[in-house]
Amino acid sequence: MSVDIGGRLRFIRARHKLSQRELAKRAGVTNSTISLIESNQMNPSVGALKRILDGIPMGLAEFFALEPESRRKIFYRAEELTEVGKKPISYRQIGDNLFGRSLQILKERYEPGSDTGRVHLVHDGEEGGIVISGKLEVTVEDERRILNPGDAYYFESRRPHRFRCVGGKACEVISACTPPTF
Repeated sequence: MSVDIGGRLRFIRARHKLSQRELAKRAGVTNSTISLIESNQMNPSVGALKRILDGIPMGLAEFFALEPESRRKIFYRAEELTEVGKKPISYRQIGDNLFGRSLQILKERYEPGSDTGRVHLVHDGEEGGIVISGKLEVTVEDERRILNPGDAYYFESRRPHRFRCVGGKACEVISACTPPTF
């Protein structure tokens, strides 16, 4: 019997509305450690997993007792999307439980002038999106482009990247990433 430790950790972290960065800070580990565990590229020792779970807080027994939902929801009303971001950027995720899932779909909203931060994002996987409204500046390594409604992006997420709303109007994007990273 194999246990999806990464999927469980990602599910529990999302359920507690913690970013990878916040959990890493609470647990005293690096962001990349959390990312590697959640993408199942690193198997933590029992001691390391306990230290990470202490940041939630949750015990090892509870962690391993969790079972995925037996029947997954298929359809979601707009008000049922789960907020996993924080102002001034909203990330509304389809479904609250991504445990055992390999795809994350988001409806993103960037308020004017908001961005994902000076430090570029880096994580395993791929991501893509389509701008629905407003203008979004997307920077991937040394490439930068301003995208308008209907424009899209798609890249490997381990390439350093950043998103920024430009102009005086909020920007909305529908995006997907694999594996789920929030």
